[in-house]
Amino acid sequence: MSANRRVLLGSVLALPFAATLPALAQNADIGTEARPIRIGATAGPHSQVLEKVQEIAAKDGLFIRIVPFTDYITPNAALAAKDLDANCFQHQPFLEQTVKDRGFKIVAVGKTLVFPMGVYSRKLKTVAEIPNGARIAIPNDPTNGGRALALLAANNAFKLTPGADFRATVADVLENPKRLRIIELEAAQIPRALDEVDAAAINTNFAIPAGLNPVRDAIAIESADSPYANLIVVHQDNKDAPWAKRLVAAYQNDDIKAFVKETFQGSVVPAF
Repeated sequence: MSANRRVLLGSVLALPFAATLPALAQNADIGTEARPIRIGATAGPHSQVLEKVQEIAAKDGLFIRIVPFTDYITPNAALAAKDLDANCFQHQPFLEQTVKDRGFKIVAVGKTLVFPMGVYSRKLKTVAEIPNGARIAIPNDPTNGGRALALLAANNAFKLTPGADFRATVADVLENPKRLRIIELEAAQIPRALDEVDAAAINTNFAIPAGLNPVRDAIAIESADSPYANLIVVHQDNKDAPWAKRLVAAYQNDDIKAFVKETFQGSVVPAF
């Protein structure tokens, strides 16, 4: 068994997927009922929207199997190993950083949704109320951590090094008059830590399953024109595959736009 296969099978999500994988006709045409497209997505809104995509695609004779994940690392490792055919959970900066760090041969083939990141608090109503010495949780992956720092800086929690963007790190905090303490945690764990910190920057795909409404509950939120559009990603061997084009077309249509608008009430925005 390969190292990447061990990573996949060892994750908390993989048992139903792993159990059915050997039965799939690996050499059959991808997208058929016998060999559906295996697309990985983080649990929550990404998987919820994909269930609607699955319905639409099936009407066109394209079959999809959704494989839920609980982290940001395993879906790319599984795709690079071709244990998945596609995944749908990450934005371009995250994909670029992953390819740079791990050398995965994976590429984007279409945009999906923007999930504006929000800052949340059980104790405070505005970023301005954050007290001296407060503990602020942010994601510990490079791109989303920098994205959180940029959001906090844009709301005057502190100042970053001039020109700092999503690549910012805690070392780029240039002026921190309140001496805020930045706590870096795995993105999926932050909603559960919200009661233990003064505020937290949470990715919307993890905020919504935790019962947080970005429009109603966030004390600061990215604008809807955020550059962090999420993507459908495939192995580079399949970037021009007919099934990949059909998958993108099934996602990027008016029925999905209407579903997203009705279901998420502005907290998730179509990027197509």
